[in-house]
Amino acid sequence: MKRLILVRHGKSSWDNDLPDHKRPLKKRAYNDAKVVLNAFQNFYEPGALFWTSYAVRAHETAKLFKERLNVPDKDFVVKEDLYTFNQNELLSVIRSCEDDIPRLIVFGHNPAMTILVNSLGDKKIDNLPTTGLCVIDFEVDSWKEVRKGKTILTLLPKNLR
Repeated sequence: MKRLILVRHGKSSWDNDLPDHKRPLKKRAYNDAKVVLNAFQNFYEPGALFWTSYAVRAHETAKLFKERLNVPDKDFVVKEDLYTFNQNELLSVIRSCEDDIPRLIVFGHNPAMTILVNSLGDKKIDNLPTTGLCVIDFEVDSWKEVRKGKTILTLLPKNLR
């Protein structure tokens, strides 16, 4: 079995005239991460591999999860290919994961995240909001075989406040 956890980056700031990939998190993103992590930490099984986009807003969100869940540095990887808004590119990166990894947590961007949640999982959502998290299980032995899975948990900040 493979478990995929998709997390959209936290709410980002548009205050400064920065390139898209350099936009930082807003204060609200830290509060949203706290409420999502409060709900997620008892569900989380250690030993997952963390992959994050290099964009500041995704990387910072991933670091909040890393710190709270005590993820070792060796299990935390910044992947340039995750700075994508295209679901097919995102799925391709996920399918490149080594098969000895049972659980993968990916921090990325919309619309790719929402489209992937809806195409891979069995429960539809209108939008995976910032800091939204979705867990999908797959009855497969290889990440290359990930197609249709079972959505077992969806955490949205607005539902947890």
